[in-house]
Amino acid sequence: AAEAEVNALNRRVQGLEEDLEKTEERLLLANQKLDKAATAADDSERMKKVLENRSIEDEKRMAKLEEELKDARNQAEDADKKYDEVAKKLQQVEAELERAEERAETGETKIMELEEELRVVGNNLKSLEVSEEKANQREQAYKEQIKSLTSKLKQAEARAEFAEKSVQKLQKEVDRLEDELVSEQEKLKAINEELEQTFAEMSGY
Repeated sequence: AAEAEVNALNRRVQGLEEDLEKTEERLLLANQKLDKAATAADDSERMKKVLENRSIEDEKRMAKLEEELKDARNQAEDADKKYDEVAKKLQQVEAELERAEERAETGETKIMELEEELRVVGNNLKSLEVSEEKANQREQAYKEQIKSLTSKLKQAEARAEFAEKSVQKLQKEVDRLEDELVSEQEKLKAINEELEQTFAEMSGY
């Protein structure tokens, strides 16, 4: 009976040793899985911080681009206003030039009338010389006035052309900034999608 009890105890001890060995193996596997999970969690956390920093930098860049775009639009609006002012001044100069031309034509008509009158009263040489001198002075004054108005007109046309080129240049800059803004928005969208995927993977753990 004692031998049977000893054998029973030995079998129980052997079973306990086997259970202990299996338990240790499960514990080892559990620790390995825990280490892998911790490593994955650390990697995910680092990736999260990298993506967050990248997102912050992109937001700053977008804010800067929006500010530059705003400035460019303001400059374009100012250029448009200046162009409108130049166009108005140009219209005024053209109107003045037209009036000056009309006055010149009137002056020429008067000169012709004076010349005809002078021919009629050709017997009075002194009177003829005085009238002719006055007519020449008027003609010279008209010519000087036309020359001055023509110069002003050319200056106004040059200013208008410069304003138009400035507007075109600013419009190209606005278009470039808008294209860059769209590109940055697409990059930010891709980063957000990558963040969402990372969060989803972290939630799976």
